[in-house]
Amino acid sequence: MEQFIYTLQTARDTYSNVLVGILRYGAPILAGLLLLRCLKSLLTFRREPEIWAWLCLDDGKKLPITHWENVIGRSKRSDIVIREPSVARSHGVLTRYDNGAWTVTASDAAKSILVNNKKTRHSLLTPEDVFTVGGVQMRLEPITPQQEKKLAQLRTKGSSFTTSLWNVILLTVFQALCCLAYLMSGQRETAQTVLIGFMGLMVMEWLLLLFYVCIHRTSFEVESIAFFLSTLGMNAVAAVVPGEAIKQLFAMGLGLVVFLIVGWSLRNLERAKKIRYIAGIAGMLFLLVTLIFGTEYYGAKNWLVIGSFSIQPSELSKVCFVFMGASTMQRLMKKRNLILFIVYSVALCGCLALMNDFGTALIFFCAFLMIAYMRSGSIGTVALAITALLFAGVMALRIAPHALQRFDSWRHIWEDPLDGGYQQTRALMCMASGGMFGLGAGRGWMKNLFAADSDVVIATICEEWGLVMVMLLIAAVVGLALFVVRSAAVARSSFYTIGSCTAAGIMIVQVMLNALGTVDVLPLTGVTFPFLSNGGSSMLCAWGLLAFVKAADTRQNASFAVRLQKSGGGSDE
Repeated sequence: MEQFIYTLQTARDTYSNVLVGILRYGAPILAGLLLLRCLKSLLTFRREPEIWAWLCLDDGKKLPITHWENVIGRSKRSDIVIREPSVARSHGVLTRYDNGAWTVTASDAAKSILVNNKKTRHSLLTPEDVFTVGGVQMRLEPITPQQEKKLAQLRTKGSSFTTSLWNVILLTVFQALCCLAYLMSGQRETAQTVLIGFMGLMVMEWLLLLFYVCIHRTSFEVESIAFFLSTLGMNAVAAVVPGEAIKQLFAMGLGLVVFLIVGWSLRNLERAKKIRYIAGIAGMLFLLVTLIFGTEYYGAKNWLVIGSFSIQPSELSKVCFVFMGASTMQRLMKKRNLILFIVYSVALCGCLALMNDFGTALIFFCAFLMIAYMRSGSIGTVALAITALLFAGVMALRIAPHALQRFDSWRHIWEDPLDGGYQQTRALMCMASGGMFGLGAGRGWMKNLFAADSDVVIATICEEWGLVMVMLLIAAVVGLALFVVRSAAVARSSFYTIGSCTAAGIMIVQVMLNALGTVDVLPLTGVTFPFLSNGGSSMLCAWGLLAFVKAADTRQNASFAVRLQKSGGGSDE
């Protein structure tokens, strides 16, 4: 390996300008082609409804049931609209389970529903049962196992294995170019560590693709985007702290394990509903333990340090919070559950406030707003929450001097470029010097700046790889969010809809706070960029959130979080 590195550095001395030119312009072209292929597949798939049953009314009408959870009510927002004055706006919920069984549940407004002329709040339904909603009689007619099998075959297919294979090949070539760039520009004593970091990343993605082949999954776009962002994160590590490349690789490996575990838990909706309570307790315990035993850095007590090992538990709490916030329609119909979630959210944000971690608290609050709106559908609830945030924000600025200091320098960094505005002014100058295609790997000045691989990481990428690469990495995260929005329209359960939308929302908020904070459009909060920023806790969180995004993909044979259709018929989760 040392001889290989020596040969590369000799080639650098001989063909320096030619090689730097190939790497500077070749890498963005490969990255753009890779993202174009992935995003085209994710953002253009056909979104046709799936009919899982028919609702037969007493007047002879048959209404299609296109989701696993369907609200019956008078409101236009209901999945099954019955325009009768006796029917409540949200009267009840029809629910399909993993084994193909159906139930009907009354909402708080309806109090009860008649099933075979008997009042009930919740009842299992058979094709022979007649149930009454607000005086309107109806009967459920589920599709047959043969029709289920046909439905699975007609569902929009994910990308083919050949397409995924070419995506991974493009990704591998891109990673090889990045690795070569840093090997030729870096110090010999850290070159081996950088080489191991990039090679490990390549091995990891190929092993994951092989695993997908073994379980008969073909789509790899979401994962390709995540590995693309992780590659740019490895670039930042190689530029700023090359000795930590193996450590970052290990964090990516653990993150991939979290991705697979969370995805496995989402394969079964009943299992996911049970795990959400465990996740909720774990999320609170993470913050309580940090509040009691945590170590304070730069004004925020948000780290647990055990010997040479350190972790930021609030990052793991984000994944737990998404689990806790996601819920099924049956629970959404009960206001008590929304109130309990609000109390849980306030408790989490209270712990973060006591830890002076206001950046993370803001992310949790934004996630809460998304969940609150999707769970209640009430603009009033969101407006009330925002008002409470403004009041809490004013109080926080009065009791937390370090937070107020960030607002003091916000939009005034050039007035104090040697103190309060030092980090951002240098980042802006380095970004400007990078231009459209960067100065070249290892040729930047940002590595001399504090947190160049985390808080202001986009400045490091922009200086060495150019503005084009920064726009591509932002487009990658935005593309994932748009994919989730498109998938939400055909989601089978509100659990997956809320979970995926919240996970994507957290990523978008973090990108905004990190990128816009670096360029002084927003205050610099120290929030990490998903997959890009150096740090094990951040990497675990990013991969955990990605599992919810993957679970929203209901295309045929696309997601490991969705079960395959059994050969003899039966349920297709």
